Formats: sequence, structure tokens, C-alpha cells
Amino acid sequence: MILHKKKLVFLTGTRADFGKLKSLIEITKNRSEFEVHIFVTGMHMLKEYGYTLLEVEKCGYQNIHPFSNHTDEKTMDLSLAKTIQGFSSFITQLKPDLIVVHGDRIEALAGSIVGALNNVLVAHVEGGEVSGTIDEIIRHAVSKMSHLHFVSNQRAKERLIQMGEVPDSIYVIGSPDVDLMLSPNLPSIEEVKSYYEIQFTDYAVAMFHPVTTEFDQMAIYARDFVDSLLESEQDYVVIYPNNDLGSALILKEFERLAGIARFRIFPSIRFEYFLTLLKNAKFMVGNSSAGIREAPYYGIPVVNVGTRQQNRALHEDIINCGYGKEQVKKAIKIASSSKFSKEDLFGSGNSDQLFLKSLLNKDFWQFSKQKQFIDIFLGEKLSFNQ
Repeated sequence: MILHKKKLVFLTGTRADFGKLKSLIEITKNRSEFEVHIFVTGMHMLKEYGYTLLEVEKCGYQNIHPFSNHTDEKTMDLSLAKTIQGFSSFITQLKPDLIVVHGDRIEALAGSIVGALNNVLVAHVEGGEVSGTIDEIIRHAVSKMSHLHFVSNQRAKERLIQMGEVPDSIYVIGSPDVDLMLSPNLPSIEEVKSYYEIQFTDYAVAMFHPVTTEFDQMAIYARDFVDSLLESEQDYVVIYPNNDLGSALILKEFERLAGIARFRIFPSIRFEYFLTLLKNAKFMVGNSSAGIREAPYYGIPVVNVGTRQQNRALHEDIINCGYGKEQVKKAIKIASSSKFSKEDLFGSGNSDQLFLKSLLNKDFWQFSKQKQFIDIFLGEKLSFNQ
């Protein structure tokens, strides 16, 4: 039993992580045990990416705290520093009991650093995952700066234990976006098409993000990706990339799609609306984690392009291909006439309930802020004299 109201801060920097955190916010915001705050920063504050702060505000939450952290896509380190400064000032005034961050963005890293260095409990949602690009480094760094972990499956828990995290600090709750995915309250496809003025009967979803570690080649990759869409003769709903290094190169190529009847291009789409679009899509193409995480729940064929999702847990039917135009076109042709089996890799849609159950346990709040590293020796213990 919680003896006094706990202040929770959910930190969100993108449309994607807000979708992941939303069910956790919803289940705690009206509980008498908690006072919920939302720190909104990152891509939410950029007009060229849809200014999705408005989407957060439309949810009707009481305590929303916007902060602009953007510097330039080439200076992620400076954006990180700016986020740390802004978030530190915020929590110094609020004095929260728990900071909740998600995933592998610099905003999550900033939140975990500020919490750890200010002796505030930090909970990391969906750590223990593996992937490609800079996300891999950031995600593991966030995990090491966090005290508590809410992971999507047992394999993720095992990876965190491998990283030296205390087993009792890790809660397997599934992926929170599945809560929304399986909700009976998603908008209808007719409502979504009307809202976004999408006239297609059949369409595919295309999302292509930059891979920061392959920046030198991103202009070529983006050109080939757009060429493959143009030559595939399918109808597409195209959604802007995130704002990592290389996004300007992709957006420049997307300009070639403007005004073509087969393409509807959006800076951002509300998460519930996106889920409905995905659920009713013919297939998905690109390198978004949505093709790895969400699409398999709906049995949607996926073309996974390039290395961004390397090492992720993949649905066995996903069509993996390189960046070359002909490779992508061939994969699109296969996907457009394929059927995928549905697969559940990340929970059954009750992450919010499991999250709340953890927070209502008084032992959760007594977890030590002094981090420990649990050694795991594989085989014989090494001798320094060898």
C-alpha cells in the first residue's frame, strides 16, 4: 500500500515513444496514489514533423510540460546536453518520485542521466533489446543509468541480467503499445481515411529512417528507396522519418513523391490512427521498428530494408533485403502478394495492468538507488595471472 501520493514523470520525445507510454500514462493518471506529469520534448516540438505536442495535449492530460531541445540533426550531442539542462531544471522544481523513460532516443538518455545523478528512481521501458545503428548504444546506456526495468519479454530480461542488472529490478510486462493495438476502441479505417483524406482502396505503409552509422551512404539509400516505391506501381501512405542524422537526405528524396496521386505523405500520424492504417494495409516497407513489432500482431507482410533492425527478434515471415533498388522492388513484389501468419512476441496486451501492479507494491518504491553490478561468470573464473 502506498502511504503518500507519488509523483510520476513520463518523458516523451517522439510520436513513437508516446504511443508506447500512453497506456501506462492512462492507467495511472486517475489513480489517487499518483500525480502524473508528462515532459514533452524532442520531435514533438518540431513543426516540420507535425508539432505532435498538440497530439499529447489532445489527450486531455493535466500536467504537460513542453520543452524544446532541438539544435541540429548533426549535433545530437548538443541536443542531449540541452535536454539534460532543461529536464534537470524541471525535476529540481517538481521533485518526482519516479522518472519513466522509453527506448533508445537521446531524450530517454537525458532522463536517465538526470534521474541517476539527482537520486531519483528511473524506470526504463523496453530495455534489453538489440538492433542496429546508434540506437543500440543509447538503449544499453539508458538501461545502465536506470534503476528499474519494464521489458517486453523474457529474452530482454536475460540480456539485462547479462549486462549485470539485478534480476529483481526487471519486470516482464510485454510491449505497452500492444495494449493499444489490441484495444477494441481503435478508430475505424473509414474514420482514419476520412480524417487524413486517404482515397486508396488498397495501400502499403512506407517508413524509412536514417541509419546514423551509415550516414555517408544515406543519400544513395534514400534515393534507391524512393525509386523502388515509384517503380512498384503500388499506392502508399508515406510517413516522415525521425529527426536523426540523415533525415534531411530522406526528406529531400520524399519531395519527389509530392503531387503524385499514388502517394499520401505525412509528417506524423496519431498513434491509434496509425495502428488502424497498419492493420488494414496490404503490406509495410522500410526500416521502422513498427514492421518488426506491430505488424506481426496484425499478420501484415513486411519488407525490412537494410541494417537498422539488425539483430531484432524477427517474425519468421519478414522479407529482409538490402538497400538496392532492385532488391527492394523484388521484395515489394513478393510482399504485395503474400500472407503472413500473426505472431505474438511482445505480450498479450496487459502491459498497463502489470505496470500498475508493480507500482502499487510498496517494495517497488524501496528499491535501492545505489546501482549494483551482478557478475555472471561463463565457464571457469578467469585468473589475472594467465
